Amino acid sequence: MKNRTWVSLIMVVMGILIFSYYGCVKDNDIPPNNESDCNTSSIFNPTKTYDTMTDQEGNVYKTIQIGSQIWMAENLRTTKYRNGEKIPEVTENSTWNNLNTGAYCNYNNTKSNDTICTFGRLYNWSAVIDDRKIAPSGWHVPTYGEWMILENHLGDSVAGKKLKETGSLHWQYSLNKEGDNETGFTALPGGYRWVSYAGGTGFFHIGIEGGWWTVTEGDPNNLENAHHITMGYNYNFLGGCNCSKRDGYAVRCVKD
Repeated sequence: MKNRTWVSLIMVVMGILIFSYYGCVKDNDIPPNNESDCNTSSIFNPTKTYDTMTDQEGNVYKTIQIGSQIWMAENLRTTKYRNGEKIPEVTENSTWNNLNTGAYCNYNNTKSNDTICTFGRLYNWSAVIDDRKIAPSGWHVPTYGEWMILENHLGDSVAGKKLKETGSLHWQYSLNKEGDNETGFTALPGGYRWVSYAGGTGFFHIGIEGGWWTVTEGDPNNLENAHHITMGYNYNFLGGCNCSKRDGYAVRCVKD
């Protein structure tokens, strides 16, 4: 009888302790439910030392210093502006094609967190230049001139080679133009959402080419365009053009 009493008392005490432990777990002890919890398949340079930064949504990114600049080593994937307001997600092609306000999408409208974590999201130019700021505090979307500083530091003809992720896991046609990721920048061929002059819209070139916005206006005689930077599987320089502000490209931010 005494043994049963002691067992009962021990069970009661254990129950109280367990209840107290879980009752004391704070909200901030629970991992946030955002894209920081997904698994990137990016192949970073193991010889480089990366720092990290966190955006306004809680997503965490690797960062890398290249010359005098500090860049994100991953594509932006926030769905909010710096002030916390949401950036609309637009999946329907005709709606995206006619937008004059900020929006984002995922390549092929994927819902895979791991794919988004690896390739980031695509934004139109209106989102990039919105006064509410798409870049996290202390960072900004680069100008065309800032990309050129990066190119000049690395060498005009080989900048892309030194920036592109190594191997063919993501670059489907690496061939003899394979990137070596010497810088740790880890550029990926995330493709883009292209709006044609004929009014068509679609997703193109994942695995083949990546494109990144600048905040620099395009041809002053064509206010529909803005500068963007490209890297492709079959060239080692930085490409780019003045393309429609309604296109969807990735974003890499640079530190203020």
